[in-house]
Amino acid sequence: MESITGLFNTVFDVHPWHVPTVHFPIALTGIGLLFLLLALWQRNEALERAAFYNVTLAALSTLVAGLTGYRDYIVRFEGDAPYINLKIFLAITLFVLTAVIALVRWRQSEVFWRPTTMVLYIAGFAASFILASALGFIGGVILYGF
Repeated sequence: MESITGLFNTVFDVHPWHVPTVHFPIALTGIGLLFLLLALWQRNEALERAAFYNVTLAALSTLVAGLTGYRDYIVRFEGDAPYINLKIFLAITLFVLTAVIALVRWRQSEVFWRPTTMVLYIAGFAASFILASALGFIGGVILYGF
């Protein structure tokens, strides 16, 4: 029983919650962009659909990463982490961008295949990956310094 208590203590008290959740938006936006570019190159609807699923999961995981990040900001850093306003702004921007991309694609499944919206759709995926990467970099600066 003591080993189970030790495991729960390690998972919920010792280890920051934000660390395991923060990598999902970065990976999902990057893979989503890759799937989208492969779909464009191969003219493959299944790859475009996979990109849509990735960006949808990226929006949801951004919410989870943001909530756990705010919790760690309060608990671990006692409300005194550097660059927190920038991180909050970029995280909200990433969530809004990925959510809008997912909602538009959900309502108009042909958005990628229309020449008038294709460039904007790809740019949204690229911007979401850049935002997620920038958030990861700033998080590393907060944790390890620069």
